[in-house]
Formats: sequence, C-alpha cells, structure tokens
Amino acid sequence: MTTPPYDHFEGKPVIDHLKEARSRGAMASAEIHGTEMPGHHAAAADATKETALALLILWAICVHFFSEPKTLVILMLFSCGWLIWKTGRSALLGWARMERLHRVIEEERWEIEHHRQQEREELTELYQAKGLQGKLLEEVIDVLMADDNRLLRVMLEEELGLTLEAYEHPLKQASGAALGTFCSALLLLGAYLFIPAFGIPLIAVCLIVFAATLSAKLERNRPLSAIVWNLALAVLASGTVYFIGQLIVGS
Repeated sequence: MTTPPYDHFEGKPVIDHLKEARSRGAMASAEIHGTEMPGHHAAAADATKETALALLILWAICVHFFSEPKTLVILMLFSCGWLIWKTGRSALLGWARMERLHRVIEEERWEIEHHRQQEREELTELYQAKGLQGKLLEEVIDVLMADDNRLLRVMLEEELGLTLEAYEHPLKQASGAALGTFCSALLLLGAYLFIPAFGIPLIAVCLIVFAATLSAKLERNRPLSAIVWNLALAVLASGTVYFIGQLIVGS
C-alpha cells in the first residue's frame, strides 16, 4: 500500500491557502494585551485599571463590615498578593505567546526544508499580487529561494503576517504589569490613608481614566469612548457591591 503524496495546499487554490496561513499567523501573534501597542505598555495600562477596580470593589465591601484600621490592613495584604498574581500572570501569558510563535516558525521551517516547490508557488502568488511579473518576478523568487534563513523570514512576514521585531520578552511585559500594579496600589492606599471616606473612589476614577486614555491613544482609538465604557463598567461593578453591602448591613 503506497502512501498518498503530501498535499501542502490540501486541494485548495494557493490564494485560499495563503488566507488560511495568514489567519494562523494572526492567532499565533495574538497578544492578551493587544497587538497595536508595545506589550509592556499594554500590560501596565491593564494592570493599572484592574488594580484600581479590584481595590475599589474590595473597599466597597470592607467599608460596611470593618473599621478603618482593619480595612487598611486588608487592602494592603490584598495588594501584595495582587501584585504577585498580576506580574506572574503577565509573564506566563507572554511565555505562552512566545511558544505559539516558535511553534509556527518551526512548522514553516519544516515546510521550507521538505516542500520547496510549494513554497515557491506561494511566493510567486504573493509577489504577483504585489505587481511583479515576468523575468523580474522570477529573479526575485530565485534570490529569495537561494537563502533558507531569508526565505523563512519572508514567508513568516508575507505568508503569515508576522513581524518578529514586534515580540517582546515576557519578562519585559511582566515588568510593565508589575509597575502598573505597584503604582496604582500605592496611590490608592495613600488616598485611603489620608482621605478614608472617599479617597479610593476618587483615585480609582482618575487611574481608570488615565489608563483608558493612554491605551486608546497608543492604539489610535477614540479616548472618550474608552473612558466612558471603562468608567461605566467600574461604576456598575463597584456600585452594585457597595449597595448590596449596604442592604446586608441594614437588614
């Protein structure tokens, strides 16, 4: 019994195969913090918002059931654990993303080593779409096919849509999350220490507005929309907890 020949394109036209490859590349490059701005900036902005909301909700619970000294201790202990969690989680997500990227690179390297003719057809289709024709097209393809390392880079960028320079080390992303969490927690705890009655809600709103604005500008989105939606969710979440606590205390 003979093994059927390997079909790189799986019976599909080259252009359809390229579309699927680009989708795979998009999945591999997808970052939990977003792909438009640097990962450490996104991690810092997300950590700032999440820390502000987490401490705001915790304050909304504690204010009904604990005295001010106990509430401060609870907030401080929570902040320590939250800092470790956010930093570690950001690093783990970064490593997972890097593993996906490395897997895609090795798969493409294997294709280049074992199915060069199909890779040549893909390159020809890609550069024809860019407007190259005739002898110039053949010369460009020959040059690219002559160097496996250059061919790998071109296929990753042209076929899969990956830009290798855009990927940051996971520890750099983790440092962004750690900085955002630490600064946010420090400001919130300081606000509670000096203005126990409304310091945390006030600073939490400021931090959420700042982080939402920064993210929106770096991603070239509309800041006002980001601010409104983030504040609306924060108010809904913390307000629900606060009034439920009030009802429990009053019953």
